[in-house]
Amino acid sequence: MTMLADDIAPHAQDAAAFLKGLANPDRLRILCQLVERPRCVGDLIAATGVAPTSMSQHLAKLRAEGIVSVARDHRTLTYSIAHPATLAVMQALHDHFCAKDA
Repeated sequence: MTMLADDIAPHAQDAAAFLKGLANPDRLRILCQLVERPRCVGDLIAATGVAPTSMSQHLAKLRAEGIVSVARDHRTLTYSIAHPATLAVMQALHDHFCAKDA
C-alpha cells in the first residue's frame, strides 16, 4: 500500500473527524460489539458495562460522526456499523492490540 502525503491532504479533516469519533475506550468497546452484529442499546449496555447515560452520549457521538446508524422498531433502537472504514480500522486495532492475547 502506497500512501502519499498529497493524497491525504484534501481528506485530512474528514479522516481526523472519523478518528476523533473512535478515540474513546468506551466507544471502541461499543464498536467491538457492533462489528459482530447490530445490537440494541440494552444489549450494548449489558455487554460493555457502560452506564446508560454515558451510552447515550457515546452513541450520539458515533451517530453524529456517521460511524454508526440506528434503526427504530417501536421502542427499540438498534445500532449498526455505518461508516465503511470502521470495519477495517477495528480489524487493524484488533490485530495489533488484541490478537496477541488470544
